[in-house]
Amino acid sequence: MHPIPALPIAPRPTAAPRCSAAVLSVLIAVSAAAPAIAQSPATADQGHECLIEPNQRIEIRSPATALIERVLVDRGAQVRAGDVLVVLDGTVDQAALVGAKQRAASQSELQVAQARVDYAREKYRRREDLRQQNYITAQERDEAQAELKVAEAELALAVDNRKLAGHEALRLEAVVRQRQLRAPFAGVVTDRLQQPGELAFTGEGARPILKLAQTHPLRVEVVLPVALIGSIKPGRSAEIVPESPLKGSWRATVKVVDRVIDSASGSFGVRLELANPKGEIPAGVKCRVRFL
Repeated sequence: MHPIPALPIAPRPTAAPRCSAAVLSVLIAVSAAAPAIAQSPATADQGHECLIEPNQRIEIRSPATALIERVLVDRGAQVRAGDVLVVLDGTVDQAALVGAKQRAASQSELQVAQARVDYAREKYRRREDLRQQNYITAQERDEAQAELKVAEAELALAVDNRKLAGHEALRLEAVVRQRQLRAPFAGVVTDRLQQPGELAFTGEGARPILKLAQTHPLRVEVVLPVALIGSIKPGRSAEIVPESPLKGSWRATVKVVDRVIDSASGSFGVRLELANPKGEIPAGVKCRVRFL
């Protein structure tokens, strides 16, 4: 009788180690926080979109209907404050100015009036002496006195006329100066609409001669979320980075913070001032702003 061979016994599987509830909760918390940690940027704030614009745009118009004599600038020209841009025909006004200055400086009318006063005063004095001696009537003396008063009034009128001529000369000088249209600020000529020989008309409906944009300083417009309200205040500095292909960055200062929030978009506007004394920064460029 052969012995029955012993059957191999399979080893019992080793039980996996059990994690305590505290360790398991820590692992779950770490695994949940891992994406957030990976997404949290380690870099600086990328800023907000903005737009660099001219501080103001104006249209150069004629103060009166006049013939355009010269236009000294063209589109794209850089101008400084006070530069002469357009010269209008002022021949008539200049002639009137010469006449007013001559009347203001003339002594002839005053000398004639003064001579009449002196004569009338001496005549009245003699008539008064004769009246005291009863050689003439009181009426003759009164007539001499009336002539004296008229002469004195004419002298006063001559003095007033000379003063008025001086005021008229000042007015005409201002009119002549207005025949030279000057740049009110430093900027760039953005368009030229009229040429020498054309008639420039006055009024809002008239066609302008030139269009001018102020480039120093520039203004930067940015729209911010309402969450930043209160943290952005006038005087705060910011860094402006232009869009490609422009390079570099510039420092700007907050000037205006809107006090009315746009409820539809949940945002508010901010305006910054960007110095541009040399005119090197172009206007109309998109940018990003980072508040410092």
